[in-house]
Amino acid sequence: MGPMASLSTPSGARSPHGARSAPTVGFDLDMTLIDSRPGIHAAFSALAAETGVLIDADLAIQRLGPPLELELANWFPEDRIAEMVDRYREIYPTFAITPTTEMPGAREAVAAVRKLGGRALVVTAKYTPNAELHLAHLGIEPDEIIGNLWAEAKGEALREHGASVYVGDHTGDVRGARAAGALSVAVPTGPCDAAELRAAGADVILPDLLAFPEWLRSYATAEGEAAGEADAADAADAATADFA
Repeated sequence: MGPMASLSTPSGARSPHGARSAPTVGFDLDMTLIDSRPGIHAAFSALAAETGVLIDADLAIQRLGPPLELELANWFPEDRIAEMVDRYREIYPTFAITPTTEMPGAREAVAAVRKLGGRALVVTAKYTPNAELHLAHLGIEPDEIIGNLWAEAKGEALREHGASVYVGDHTGDVRGARAAGALSVAVPTGPCDAAELRAAGADVILPDLLAFPEWLRSYATAEGEAAGEADAADAADAATADFA
């Protein structure tokens, strides 16, 4: 397991009185919660067969994370990308949902957030309706699914929903967490290895989501203790002021 670089509270995660509510945790989707490589491979292969354009699906699934438009730009001229995005999203449910599986520990990670009374969000670059289909098919039920966001744009949704932690497998996920002032928890289960994630600024590196529930319990305990100390300090300051 990589080092836990920080248990510090992200900016804005604590109330003015030091108390911390149950955590809101965001998760990336592809290669964090789900292994969508077989499904995406099938969808790209179907698009290639339909259009007659060579798409190296084996290569494409090695670099999942960024928006679909960026991948399609490797295979189609610029003036066809919007059309191909629409067509890919249209055929995606037929080819990609059934072959996709959950990543080890995905279900337990979401359950760990709920066990603490928190909220679990999925914030992903994937088209929202297709993200919803994946999670429904696998029986994973987050509180909110927010799609079509990448890198720093993910930070906007994380801030809006008050997420204090964001879990992802890509350097773009680290950028999103940092943009939100959230703790970046990274898992090297996608295209980026631990060194890349650490260099991008991840606060915590876990080997996979199987390690997440234990980490979350430790994080919540540390944050609760810090909040208690802050409350005690506030009370002491108030008492001193009363007798000043």
